Amino acid sequence: MWRTKTLTMSLAVAGLLMFQAGNCWSSEPSVDELPALRQLDDYVSSDANALDELTSQDFATTPLTRQECVAAERSLWTAYRNQILPERTKEHAANVVQVDGISMKYRKRRYGEPPAGGYSLVISMHGGGGTTARVNDQQWKNQIGLYTLEQGIYVAPRAPTDAWNMWHLPHIDPLFTRLIENMVLLENVNPDRVYLTGYSAGGDGVYQLAPRMADQFAAAAMMAGHPNETKPLGLRNLPFTLHMGERDAAYQRNEHAARWKRELATLRENDPEGYRHWVEIHADKGHWMDRQDASGVKWMMQFSRNLLPQRVAWLQDDVLHHRLYWLAVPDGTAKQGSKIIASRNGNTFTIEASDVDRFELLLRDDFVDLDSPIEVIYEGRTIFSGPAKRTIASLWSSIVDRGDPAATFSCRVPIALTDEE
Repeated sequence: MWRTKTLTMSLAVAGLLMFQAGNCWSSEPSVDELPALRQLDDYVSSDANALDELTSQDFATTPLTRQECVAAERSLWTAYRNQILPERTKEHAANVVQVDGISMKYRKRRYGEPPAGGYSLVISMHGGGGTTARVNDQQWKNQIGLYTLEQGIYVAPRAPTDAWNMWHLPHIDPLFTRLIENMVLLENVNPDRVYLTGYSAGGDGVYQLAPRMADQFAAAAMMAGHPNETKPLGLRNLPFTLHMGERDAAYQRNEHAARWKRELATLRENDPEGYRHWVEIHADKGHWMDRQDASGVKWMMQFSRNLLPQRVAWLQDDVLHHRLYWLAVPDGTAKQGSKIIASRNGNTFTIEASDVDRFELLLRDDFVDLDSPIEVIYEGRTIFSGPAKRTIASLWSSIVDRGDPAATFSCRVPIALTDEE
C-alpha cells in the first residue's frame, strides 16, 4: 500500500496555487462542467473529517483531463488548508512544531523585505550533543546569532533531545518537514528557497539530512561536523558547501572533510550537470573558524530548488524515506543502503541502476507530456510503455505527504523491474 500519511501542509504562496497549479497548468475550467470535480466538492463539503478516506473513493481514481486537474488541485489545497490552519496557527504562535508526540522549539529572526516569491528560509542547527540540557540550551542561544541574512527568515530550532546524534535521529526529518510547511503557510516563505546549515553537532546533521531530504532544500552548508556513515551520492541535485578548520582534528573531522572534497569532485567529474559544491578547508583554524564559515551561508543562498531534475541519485541512509524528487517506493519497503539512479529525457525514463524491484514515477504536466505515452527503459529494454493518468488520489497523496505547494504530483506510475509478485 502506497503511503498517504497525513504529515501536514503549507500554503502561503496563494498566487502559486491559484495561478500556477504546478501539476496541471491550463486555463480556468468551470467546475459545473466537470463531474469528477462536482463529486469531489460534494464529498469535501459533506464531511471535512472524511478527507483521510478520500483516496479510496471511486471518483478519486477516475482519470482527469488536464483542465480537470487544475480545478481538482485548487479544491484539494483549499480543503487541506482549512483542515490544518487552526492547529498550525497555534503551533506557530508558540514557536514549536510537534509530530507523533515529539516537540521541537525554535527561535526565529526576520531580515529585510520579502521578494515577489516570498522570503527565503534558513534552518540553522546548533552544536552540543551528548551533554547536559543546560549546555545544549546555551548552544541553541548562540546559534540564533551566529549568522545574519540580507533577506529571509532565520530559524534556529532546539534539538528535541540532548543525544550526541540529536540532529539526525529519525524524528528530525518529519519535524523539519512540518517546520517548513508552517513557515510557508504562516510566514510567506518561498518553498523553493529553503536552506539547511548547522555547526559542529549541527554540522553532523547537515551531512546526514541533506542527502536524505535533498528535494526539500535549495542548498545546504555544513560547518565543522562529522559525516558518520552517510555518503554524498544523494547530493546530485542539491548544491552543497562544506567548511572545516584545517586543525579540527577531533573525531578526524578534518580528514573526513578532505575525503568528502575528493568524493564530491569525483562525482562532479563523472556527472558534470550535478553535484554543485564548494569545499573550503580554512587554514590554521580549529573547530571555531572565526566566522569565516559565514561565506558558506551566502554561497548557498544563491540557489533555488530544482524539484524536477533530469537525473536522480537516491541512496537510502539509516533513516528511511519513501520519496525523493520524482521517485517513490511503497510504504514499508525502503531498505538501508538501497539505491536507484534514474534519468529522464522527454517522456522516456532510463533506470541506470537499481537494487529496488518496485517503485513509482511521480509525474505532472510541467515535467512530461501526460497526454502522450510514458516509456521506461531498464538494461536496454522497455519495461513500461503506456499512459499515465492524472487522478485526485495522486494529487491528494502528495499534498498530505509533504504539504509543499510546489511539490504536488498528479500521476503515480508503478514500475516493476522484475515479473515476480
